[in-house]
Amino acid sequence: MFVYPAGMEAEVPPKPHVPTPWTTLFGDEEDLSPSRLGDAVIERLTQAIVDGRLKPGDPLPSEGQIATTFGISKPIAREALRELAAMGVIQVQQGKVSRVRAIDSGPLERFFRFAVGRTEQGLHDAVELRRMLEPQIAKLAAQRHTAADLVTLRDILARMEATLGDVPRWIEADLAFHAHIAVMSHNALVVLQMKGLEPVVREMMGRFNDRAARTNADWRETYQRHLRIADAVAAGGPDAAEGAMHDHFSAADAAIAEIFGRLPSVREAQKRRKAR
Repeated sequence: MFVYPAGMEAEVPPKPHVPTPWTTLFGDEEDLSPSRLGDAVIERLTQAIVDGRLKPGDPLPSEGQIATTFGISKPIAREALRELAAMGVIQVQQGKVSRVRAIDSGPLERFFRFAVGRTEQGLHDAVELRRMLEPQIAKLAAQRHTAADLVTLRDILARMEATLGDVPRWIEADLAFHAHIAVMSHNALVVLQMKGLEPVVREMMGRFNDRAARTNADWRETYQRHLRIADAVAAGGPDAAEGAMHDHFSAADAAIAEIFGRLPSVREAQKRRKAR
């Protein structure tokens, strides 16, 4: 018979999750405004997800059950479920039971694609946003990383070095590098934020790396900047990691100017300053 060492006890298996009966999720309907019944469905369901009564994978009541519970029509119930699906909260499939989804970056990705578009100003704004976020993320990564995190980081750096000059493969490795720095922060919201920005970052990286002016020395220096970030993170120096990430973005300024030129908003700001 196996004897656990002193101070170590056998883990008690967690109790299996039992979904909350759907009839208890909505509460009383008397306090609901008839004009807001569709919103009430969304509010009650999202609250049940937030407080843990509904978990990823749990089934939702049918449109008919929701309609009966709230005294509303099936079209209103159906529209409420569609809105929840658009928010990425639930998964709706034709002919199947709707289920709660695990939180992911899908809604953020859609938001940033619409917010940024493919305009020069939008992409420039995205670069500025990354410049504000990523140095702090690198700082957290230096403070919180694990040994396993560093193994993955070394593997990504090896991929980056092996793909120098190969734009499509380099972009994938570069995205993986920045995404993993976010993972190393061990902050779930940071990971979601960076994942949400990924389509916009991919667009920016495509423009950056397709420049005709890129030389072998330029490619190598870009890799070295990433290596300096990784070294600072691995050494556990938060200030050095933050500074290395700042340097990485500062070094890209010339390329950004080459891609964008001077944006109209910048020119207008300069004219206003001169006119004072």
